[in-house]
Amino acid sequence: MLGSRARALLLIAVLLGAGVLFCDVAAAEDQPSAAQMMDDLMYGRGTVGGPFTLTDPSGRTRSDSEFRGKLMVVYFGYTYCPDVCPADLMAISQALDALGPAAEGIQPVFITVDPERDTKVLADYVAAFHPSLVGLTGSPEEIRKVANSYKAFYAKVPDERSGEYSIDHAGVIYLMGRNGEYLGFVPPQTNPDRLTEVLRKYLAK
Repeated sequence: MLGSRARALLLIAVLLGAGVLFCDVAAAEDQPSAAQMMDDLMYGRGTVGGPFTLTDPSGRTRSDSEFRGKLMVVYFGYTYCPDVCPADLMAISQALDALGPAAEGIQPVFITVDPERDTKVLADYVAAFHPSLVGLTGSPEEIRKVANSYKAFYAKVPDERSGEYSIDHAGVIYLMGRNGEYLGFVPPQTNPDRLTEVLRKYLAK
């Protein structure tokens, strides 16, 4: 288990790297706070992941069970994200490319936390990163349920001047095993070389 200092530093890095605010937003939208969710993730409190059924950009129903036999890399984000999401998805793409043919044993999945804006553009967005990346959407309630099961924090942050909004989110990269079991996570902005190393390790098991 990580020491208290290492744990605290990683918690700060993950939350600050993702731009998470500790304010009323953190308790919004029927979910635990960002700090609580990351604390549970770090300490392994409760289960992470689980069965889900969402929809791909073509309208096809997709279930986690169809990816059995492969490692699954799960990322929660949104297409309007200006920096963290593109950087992390690029790192995932570069890691898959670095693995070469072995990457056939990995299924990357992008789950939008902004279905209201993302559903119509999701297909083009995921295609811009990697051909094997599957984009998934659903109703706000469906997305919230899946995100909570992964302990993936996100919350809308309105911009009073423009009337638009951004989304604060934890940006964690989740690693799931060939039978759907939770293996662990890597924090946002993980170096592609490090991610490649982690994925190669699990592929060898």
